[in-house]
Amino acid sequence: MSRPAGGWPSLPGRGRRWVAQLARAWPASPAGRRVRPDRLGQDEGMPTLRLALSQVNPSVGDLAGNADLVRSWTRQAADAGAQLVLFPEMMLTGYPVEDLVFRRSFVAASRAALERLAADLAADGLGELPVVVGYLDADGPPQVSGDAEPGRGARNAAALLHRGEVAARYFKHHLPNYGVFDEDRYFIPGNALTVVRIGGVDVALTICEDLWQAGGPFAAARQAGVGLVVNINGSPYELNKDDIRLPLVRRRAAEAGAAIAYVNMIGGQDELVFEGDSMIVAADGELLTRAPQFVEHLLVHDLELPAAATPPAPEAVADGMRVVHSTLDAIPPTPSGPVAIGGLIEPVADEAEVWQALVLGLRDYVNKNRFPSVVLGLSGGIDSAVVAALAVDALGPDRVVGVSLPSQHSSEHSREDAADLAKRTGLDYRVEPIQPMVDGFLANLSLSGVAVENLQARVRGVILMALSNQEGHLVLTTGNKSELAVGYSTLYGDSVGGFNPIKDVWKTLVWRLAKWRNADAVRRGETAPIPENSIGKPPSAELSPGQLDSDTLPDYDVLDPILIGYVDGDLGRDGLVESGHDPAVVDKVLRLVDTAEYKRRQSAPGAKISMKAFGRDRRLPITNRWREHG
Repeated sequence: MSRPAGGWPSLPGRGRRWVAQLARAWPASPAGRRVRPDRLGQDEGMPTLRLALSQVNPSVGDLAGNADLVRSWTRQAADAGAQLVLFPEMMLTGYPVEDLVFRRSFVAASRAALERLAADLAADGLGELPVVVGYLDADGPPQVSGDAEPGRGARNAAALLHRGEVAARYFKHHLPNYGVFDEDRYFIPGNALTVVRIGGVDVALTICEDLWQAGGPFAAARQAGVGLVVNINGSPYELNKDDIRLPLVRRRAAEAGAAIAYVNMIGGQDELVFEGDSMIVAADGELLTRAPQFVEHLLVHDLELPAAATPPAPEAVADGMRVVHSTLDAIPPTPSGPVAIGGLIEPVADEAEVWQALVLGLRDYVNKNRFPSVVLGLSGGIDSAVVAALAVDALGPDRVVGVSLPSQHSSEHSREDAADLAKRTGLDYRVEPIQPMVDGFLANLSLSGVAVENLQARVRGVILMALSNQEGHLVLTTGNKSELAVGYSTLYGDSVGGFNPIKDVWKTLVWRLAKWRNADAVRRGETAPIPENSIGKPPSAELSPGQLDSDTLPDYDVLDPILIGYVDGDLGRDGLVESGHDPAVVDKVLRLVDTAEYKRRQSAPGAKISMKAFGRDRRLPITNRWREHG
């Protein structure tokens, strides 16, 4: 029941290849899922719950639209025979809402939307089906207000909706305050574990970070004797994060002594991309089913669970947390017929995973902000070629405008490569020579050297912004993470733009992505979008005769490992030298990085794919005299 997210429909596996992992002799259901013809292997003494994990794409602030998503996906889940439906963290409000938390009007709207959603589900004929949905709640004034109360305030919350009402609520216990997260700034932690008896099984509710830290809700869940822990998530993408999640979920399953149903949202939200990767893990750590990445998907799976042993106490204490019990009177009956098996996935190459994250982040930034199209400068180089290919995959060629902006220093091969890319991708291609405009400036200003180079970049930026103003395009900037790190860009020139799809992509990875995208196109019998000349030629800004990046920077194969250690790994000079890097090169690179902070503060947002992206992840003062000395 997977839905394409739009854009490039033939991307293999969409992050992970979907495999049935079921014997070929088992028949296929009308929906195409291979299922067992009977329920053999199930313990008749154990209840079975059919879970539906709704891996969907909410939008921040769109309470009505997000509620409609819950209603439509709950209908799909009901049609699939689900007995419990799960939606991601802060589903109703979108995530993260940042300082909207401090607006009492927004909190009130979230609470009202939750009550309305419960009633609407019942009106849709779905009231008997329990639905877990994340939302923003509050039990006191914002912590930043003068009337704040200790232990009360905004809450990152989950609600269980049943029979037109909010049957149970849970407040997130562990609040992350690292990397891109500022939840200690916004929320008050919960101190109670909510356990709901559903179909004879005790089910605990938890939220995202509760899974990432030992103790607290999962330890309390073990003492409470639950059979299933639900964990709803807004967990942002990083390369290879999916390889961390599964061992983590297994550890928490062992800690809780219970199965875990982990559901994560997908979609782009400013710099963040959420990739899904929802899964169910048994109490013994066995991975039972796992959803594909980067697409909306309904993961439906039958799960055998231990029956609740004793009548629940209304309230108890476990591992220092209050445990609040409740019971649902009735849920949809166990479906007859074949077992629902959600299926498993297998990993794909890192480049495929990153490409999909960048495509999704760009698509959602453009669409959720209601831009009709994008425009970018096409230099014929690798960076603009990769950004153009990403944009076409994300939006389609009819919504992408590529502009060649040649000066007297632009080589003929670069002009040809830009035109070749436009032909390969089918985007709207234009040529706007900048030399007459540059000459007009130089006739009135006495400039030389770097000032003339920067003037060319700024004229290009003016043209792109003029086209944006005239035609409504969003300008995409094309600087990679290596260039941003060392300040190899011109403010108000090549840094001009509203979004940068490769802001968090090191230069060496840009080349890998280009080669992968071309090879994948060839494998599928399609035209490779990126000219081989753009991939193979030495990188150059072409702002002066014969100019190459290597004139002022180390080769990227040397530069990127130093930058990764310094920026992503927070290594100091001594640590980098001990890692084998040349001390003189390290000193030069660190000086470039430290003095370029003011430029990075003015750079466009871009999708985060690494452990530490510029922006929310890495916050250094601009005015800063600390230096890593040799």
